[in-house]
Amino acid sequence: MNTKALQHSTSLKATSLGFLIFWCFLALFPLLWIAIMSFKLPIDSFSSNPLQVIFGFSTLGQRGGISLFDGTTLIIFFIYAYRLCVRYASIYAAKLSLFSIKLFGWLIFSILYIIIFSLGFLVLTNIIWAIADYVFYQIPVIEYLVIDFIGFTSEHYQAIWIEQEFYENFINSVIVTAGVVSISLSVGTLAGYGLARSGSNLAFWLLIIALIFRALPHSVLLSGYLPYFIHSAEILRPILGDNAPTLYGQPWAVILVLVSINQPFTIWMLRSFFQNIPKDLDEAARIDGCSHFEAFWRVIMPVMWPGVITTGLFSFLLAYNDFLVTSLLLSAQNQTMVPAISNFFNRETTSTDQIEAIAAAVSITAPLFLLVMVFQKQIVSGLVQGAVKG
Repeated sequence: MNTKALQHSTSLKATSLGFLIFWCFLALFPLLWIAIMSFKLPIDSFSSNPLQVIFGFSTLGQRGGISLFDGTTLIIFFIYAYRLCVRYASIYAAKLSLFSIKLFGWLIFSILYIIIFSLGFLVLTNIIWAIADYVFYQIPVIEYLVIDFIGFTSEHYQAIWIEQEFYENFINSVIVTAGVVSISLSVGTLAGYGLARSGSNLAFWLLIIALIFRALPHSVLLSGYLPYFIHSAEILRPILGDNAPTLYGQPWAVILVLVSINQPFTIWMLRSFFQNIPKDLDEAARIDGCSHFEAFWRVIMPVMWPGVITTGLFSFLLAYNDFLVTSLLLSAQNQTMVPAISNFFNRETTSTDQIEAIAAAVSITAPLFLLVMVFQKQIVSGLVQGAVKG
């Protein structure tokens, strides 16, 4: 066989690479631009001159900035943090697993990694920058490496997280997201496994009904939930008496709504992963004396973790990025981050308030990048596992 005939031409490779670079830039540009804006004073952020937005001349003069050495140190720190995460995530997640459940290990590792990463970032960078400023300022020419040349201020992040108490919205997002992912995966794995191993026509029609339910717009489903949420105390009072709770504004009630919306998709996706696992594994486990549940838990689930993590990622994104359900069913005190940011942008604000809202919008992307960084191997493995049959 002539392998050269199967290779792509140089022009096709260059064209494909050019389109890939163009679309990556087109997708990342808005996020990078607002990230730059969030570290500048309003006079720089809303300037019509792109160079003033990037370099922040007014911010540099009034608040200070970062030097070439500072920027290089940040890039190196994030590169090594990424490489360490990729190299040791699977190892330590397995060691930290509780009750032989890998998901617990991944969650514990993620929390510890965030804490260690944040403390290391604050401590190491400040120490390195202080030493570099002291040493490099004594050396001619080299001193320019530690002279600030890009305006930089973190006051908007301090204002939004501390003064505006955005951390409360973050905690609400964590509660809602963790609840949705936990329930969706717990129910979805059992239902997906049962439907994948069932040969009856009933399983097929259940999946079709679930897919139709998942295809309905959220606004249609929400219109059915909203009246009962608002009048839930009156409806439950004959049963629970005067202590009847109200569902409106309660995160746990919103978790149930989001689970009901997301569960059909979760079951459908997990079923496709289970179908790619040979039934011979179940039969071998049963021959060795395992019950149906033991075969599922001890034999099938260890093979299924990439698929579970991939499905969990989609469940996470649904709950984390949801706006319609959380904005209508949660009160102002219990709102998650996405509707809270929308309120920041919609209210009458000064230019400083708008930059703070942008800082909040940039903040919510950090967990997404960390999630992909920690679970990238499992996500890719899960996508390949779901795409290849047999």
